[in-house]
Amino acid sequence: MIEELTREYLKAVDRALPGYVRALYVVGSVALAEWRRGISDVDTVIMTSRPASGQDVVQLTKIHSSLPRSPHFDGVYLEPALAKSWPTDRRVVPFVVNGEFKTDKPCGELTPVLWLTLRRYGIAVRGVAVAQLGIRVDPVKLRRYCLDNLREYWQATVAWLLPELADVAPDAAVEAETVSWFVFGPARLHYTLAHGDIISKTAAAEYLSQVFPQYTYLAKKAIRWRAGEAERFTANDIIVACDSVNVVANDAWRRFGEDAFECSSGGSRRHQTFSTISKAEE
Repeated sequence: MIEELTREYLKAVDRALPGYVRALYVVGSVALAEWRRGISDVDTVIMTSRPASGQDVVQLTKIHSSLPRSPHFDGVYLEPALAKSWPTDRRVVPFVVNGEFKTDKPCGELTPVLWLTLRRYGIAVRGVAVAQLGIRVDPVKLRRYCLDNLREYWQATVAWLLPELADVAPDAAVEAETVSWFVFGPARLHYTLAHGDIISKTAAAEYLSQVFPQYTYLAKKAIRWRAGEAERFTANDIIVACDSVNVVANDAWRRFGEDAFECSSGGSRRHQTFSTISKAEE
């Protein structure tokens, strides 16, 4: 299915815009060997031969609207200059999220995590091997992104959500995807901070249960759901998941935040380990 979808996209774009797409790399759950039918998208990085013109945008809009709705074919378009600078500022570029092609909004996927994933695990469908792309991941920017995302996105989301759950019965059913989302996301960021690498969602839940064993029950439940087993999640589960978000985020800031990096000569072991991880392949 994944190969068929990428072939369908390339066939359509080559027909409508010959020579426009010069390279395509698959990232995300496919690259991390954890794609799940029915819940996973196909995430890509698409490198083009030129900046998108108005006519290019018209054609790309048609192409993406014609692709299957499931799984979503998502991705980021990089014009030649950006494919050399590897931007992490979430600037406005053409991108696709949940199958919807967008050209006028900041692209939230342009982060150090995307480039680390591409560098370590990207799969070349078209173009040179990933190792020849010259991708550089700044460990300081990677750490900063993970810490800020934990605080400004995940903890902010929890702060908004918990009051909404105050009047919900503890045993009321809630969406499994929502609870699992809270289980997987922050744990993945914590792992990246600790190890300078990327892990899958299932691996992140395992990591959560190892580092924060008080959440083992919920982590295992999320793992079973992601594997396709029937699992019922309740409002109490999502409250526990929200608690895990704050515990994980606060621990990350304590261990890897600014204070942890203000160390004496030679640096702390964590600082030394993290700083050298992304340079090991250079």
